[in-house]
Amino acid sequence: MVKCSLRDLVWPSSGEFAIVTSAGQTNRLNGRLRYTVESIRALTTEFMNKDHPAFAEWLGTTNDVTRTFLAASQMPDVINIAGGLPEQTLYPVEELADFAARVIRRFPADALNYSPIEGLPKLRDALAQRFSQGALQLSRDNVMVISGGMQGLDLIGKALLDIGAVVAAQSPAYLGALDAWKPRSPTYRCFYPDSDAFTADEALRGAQFAYTVPNFSNPTGKLISQPVRQSLVNAAHTTGTWLVEDDPYGTLYYDAEPLPTLLQLSAADTHGDYDGPVVYMGTLSKEAVPGLRIGWVIASAEMIRTLTIVKQGSDMCCSGVSQLMVVEAIETGLLDRLQAPMIDLYKSRRDALCAAMDQYLSAYFDWDIPVGGMFVWAISKHQALNTDLLLTEALQQGVCVSPSSVFDPLGQDKQALRLNFTLNPPDKLVEGIRRLAKATETILAMERAS
Repeated sequence: MVKCSLRDLVWPSSGEFAIVTSAGQTNRLNGRLRYTVESIRALTTEFMNKDHPAFAEWLGTTNDVTRTFLAASQMPDVINIAGGLPEQTLYPVEELADFAARVIRRFPADALNYSPIEGLPKLRDALAQRFSQGALQLSRDNVMVISGGMQGLDLIGKALLDIGAVVAAQSPAYLGALDAWKPRSPTYRCFYPDSDAFTADEALRGAQFAYTVPNFSNPTGKLISQPVRQSLVNAAHTTGTWLVEDDPYGTLYYDAEPLPTLLQLSAADTHGDYDGPVVYMGTLSKEAVPGLRIGWVIASAEMIRTLTIVKQGSDMCCSGVSQLMVVEAIETGLLDRLQAPMIDLYKSRRDALCAAMDQYLSAYFDWDIPVGGMFVWAISKHQALNTDLLLTEALQQGVCVSPSSVFDPLGQDKQALRLNFTLNPPDKLVEGIRRLAKATETILAMERAS
């Protein structure tokens, strides 16, 4: 193990991962991550012990997995099946370049100035029209533009969470949401929508809000059934609990017909603009490209006004250029045209990953084939298999995965993995799973020897 400080971790122009020692010597690691999650935590503590005022205590509770898989994406020798990253060849580069040039020339004031905190009226109107359907009728007052889905989660926490307040969370839960709310130190009430014992009223009652990803949940890839969706909506109305619907994968249905969103179900008996308890969040990141950093919150006008006050103290406003480019993408039909090739490609990669898992991992894990989304959730067949330890060994073998502990609000589940299939072509998925099987064998052998 090479000892270093966090400040010494660098990525040279070659793309190799390296460590620069205090003497100025460089140890190249052939693109492989050669550190453990525990060593990163120790290094973070090192910085907190310097002779200056301490950093906030909540920083000592953060996970390192997001940093790990984003770093792994820059290393050519490491196959990254950890993160929910899109396929870059699908990005409509020429169209977006044309949009950027056009909006700057045609609308320089809107494109280059500060924009309204809640977003440009043109984009809010376009999103309201796009999501209005049947009984769900929206105006710009129901829409707020955000800097990607993560900002929406951050704003929700600031608007609704007092320190230690109760959050009812579909579990396992998206680690980005758990990270966003760490500064508020919430108390989590985990609920499991696919459990026979699940009761929506009991799950939501008394919580500040409930959080769910009903379409192909991150991390499990599960699709919440329509009866359970309806029960969640009914419970939100009867208990008065805000119901946060995070929907980054709602366009990625492969083998099933799209189900109504919680927002649509909540509007079934309303008249006029939406004024219910569902707070719907979407993003361009999985539907098109993440780099524009544009997402949206759709909710009651009261909630949008509240989130606008919170956003004022966050980033003030989103990029005007990006907002106008999204307007162009909607009005020209680009977003709709992107869907068919994306679905075809991701479906084929899902099939390739699951076939490789059948070949190499069936002795070690159980899993379901998801009907959409970006992830397969693999649950260990062996009680002795600690997937936190497996992450470290997998990195040594040249593959990066996401262990289940970071998706458990209580941090206790160490028996599963989240595997992504959208980023890599079939040959790399097969090789990544082969490497993962080798790492799994090594960890189990170590457990047996001990």
